[in-house]
Amino acid sequence: MINLFHNIEGKNQEKLLYTLEATRLKFSKNEYILDKITEKNIVGLVITGSLQIIKTDYSGNRTIIDELKPADIFGSDISPLRGNEYEIFTKEESVIYIIDFDSILNLSLDRHYHQQFMKNLLEIMNEKMKMKNERIEILTKKSIRNKLLEYFNIESNNVGKREFILPFNFTELADFLAIDRSAMSREIKYLKEDGLIVVKGKRITLLYDKY
Repeated sequence: MINLFHNIEGKNQEKLLYTLEATRLKFSKNEYILDKITEKNIVGLVITGSLQIIKTDYSGNRTIIDELKPADIFGSDISPLRGNEYEIFTKEESVIYIIDFDSILNLSLDRHYHQQFMKNLLEIMNEKMKMKNERIEILTKKSIRNKLLEYFNIESNNVGKREFILPFNFTELADFLAIDRSAMSREIKYLKEDGLIVVKGKRITLLYDKY
């Protein structure tokens, strides 16, 4: 995914953050942070570390909505953050910038790096929409097998190879696919036995012709 500061020099990045009145926040590992973000309509930029957006339903079932890495963004109009069932959780020590969305809307475009910033933001939001559509395609599959195969196809296509590294551990993968961990483990076992995949730790190799 493109960086929000792609093609913007370091000194201009600092000027831009100052103009946008960005707030720098640092969080420890395993910290829930959504209640520490006071602005209602924001864009968050991950500088270091990694975070997850989690939804927990009334029965306590967790679903991973998004996995956020350095240079990734999240926000009120980008990610589902409204409602008590959503939370942002740091997987490791993390630094993020919080920008009020109104500051972005009011940004003048008379400087070239302002224009580049807006172009980058639109490209990132377009990529986010593509990822959401892929997620919907996964979740509409009826069986656990088909959900797994659809997810594996997407990850394989993203790297352009049949072999790829899962961005999650298997418990997180089950949460991401909104399926039972034990049932998913059985299905992965069947996929291996059927000669469709090879699994070595988090490394997956596809042996079938992708559809």
